[in-house]
Parts: sequence; structure tokens; C-alpha cells
Amino acid sequence: MRFTDRHDAGRQLAERLLRLRDKNPVVLALPRGGVPVGFEVARALAAPLDLILVRKIGAPFQQELAIGAIAEGDTPELVIDPQLVALLEISPEYLEEAKSAALQEIERRRHAYLGDRQPVAIAGRVAIIVDDGIATGATVRAAARATRRRKPAQLILAVPVAPPHTLKALRREVDETVCLTTPADFFAVGQFYQQFPQLRDEEVIALLEQARAFAPSAQT
Repeated sequence: MRFTDRHDAGRQLAERLLRLRDKNPVVLALPRGGVPVGFEVARALAAPLDLILVRKIGAPFQQELAIGAIAEGDTPELVIDPQLVALLEISPEYLEEAKSAALQEIERRRHAYLGDRQPVAIAGRVAIIVDDGIATGATVRAAARATRRRKPAQLILAVPVAPPHTLKALRREVDETVCLTTPADFFAVGQFYQQFPQLRDEEVIALLEQARAFAPSAQT
């Protein structure tokens, strides 16, 4: 199964979530790639679209190899792969420096994307975490744990594509998972999209502004 682009994936994902339209849902997208997907879900559900800001923590000299991730919050949610950290002999000092740098970037993105707007209140509501796909699951795991702390009535993870073993491991972090395709032959999220460009900050900001019309009375 391949998607034309992230908007196409979002529209297809939204069809699986329409049953939640009357349950006062909130859509939480992981930027940047999750925002176009979340935009379409929020539009279909007439729900507010907000962000859950997470940064991957990469290994020294190989930043694409995720050894963990950190999500924003009053107490930032840090997820580390202890086996990988031990295997690569990564020092506590490196982890602390990487955590600090990730939190700085999270703060920059929140200010750039949302300015002074406060996060949408999710306590007692259905919170739907959305991304354009899952690879290792580190960022989504951190996002789920950070969102759980905000006490939603129900926590749902919704993505277009994920490898089956990763999705299975993430099921214990949420109340429900919704995934359109779980291919065993999985190398990268981008292989399941015909168009998979890197999004610019300006595109994220524009989508968030447009999405404010979906739920104008939402608490922010």
C-alpha cells in the first residue's frame, strides 16, 4: 500500500477514525511530517489540531540512529534504549548534552509554530496522536508517555504505516492503535509515499493556522 502524499494518507486514516467525531477528540500531530496527516484527520473530525513536540536523540557520529527521544512537558519525557546505549558505550555526559540540545530545539519549534498559544486542554478527552509513519518507535513512545501524563480519557495512536513488530511494542503505551498498513518489508517511512518531501516550518505554521477553523471554540 502506497500513499500519494501525506494529505492522502491523512484522508484515508481519517476514514478509520470518523467514529470518534462525536467524542470531543483532540488531534496531536508530531511535526513536521505528522502535521499534514493530522490536518486531514482534524478536518474530518471537526477537532482541534495541536502539536506534541518530540525530538529524536541520535547516537554520536551517527545521528540518524535513534538511541532515544524526548517529548515536551512540565517534566520532559525521556525515552532511552538501554541496550543500544550500553552496546555503543554512550556516556551519561553525552546523553545529558543531547537532551539539553533537544529541549532547546523543542522550545524553538513551539515558539515558531504556535507563538504564545497555549496547548489545547486534553484532560478527559480523546487524544489522537498522529504521525506520517513509524520506524523505530522511539519518538512516538515518548509522545505517548508525555500525552498520558496530561490525563486524556482515551489515548489513540493513529498512523498510516508502521512495521508490525514496532506497532506491537507500542500497543502497551496507548489504549488503541489505528494503522492502515503494517508491511513486514519495511525500510523507511518514505518508501510508502509517492511524494515525501521534507516540510518547511512555514508549511507547518500555515496548516496550523488553517486548522483553527475546524474547531474555533476549542480551548487553547
